[in-house]
Amino acid sequence: MNFLKLTMIAVLFAAAPTWAGSLTGPQKNALRSAQQYLSISGFSRSGLILQLSSDYGDGYNVSDATVAVDNLNIDWNKQAVRSAKQYLSISGFSCKGLITQLSSSAGDDYTESQASYGARQAGAC
Repeated sequence: MNFLKLTMIAVLFAAAPTWAGSLTGPQKNALRSAQQYLSISGFSRSGLILQLSSDYGDGYNVSDATVAVDNLNIDWNKQAVRSAKQYLSISGFSCKGLITQLSSSAGDDYTESQASYGARQAGAC
């Protein structure tokens, strides 16, 4: 029984977000980079991880980028609204077109729910 209890504690501990104080150097740097990106533009969780880990972005390894992003306290719905408003400021979009742009893996890669929320709140629907 104690083995099961210890195993469950270990699983829960491993699944818990890493606290900023225990981040490695590269994770702290990725966290700072993520904050800089978010100060400029809206990003989905997966889009921000991709930006941080891409060879065309910052080049952090995916695990460091993921830990960094998961240590941010981000409302992804609000980020979707920001992105939607940015799109609408440069071009017209139908409701469906904006949701597709926001949720497409070739676009911003928000979840369908986040993209719908963003498009509605930005006034496209």
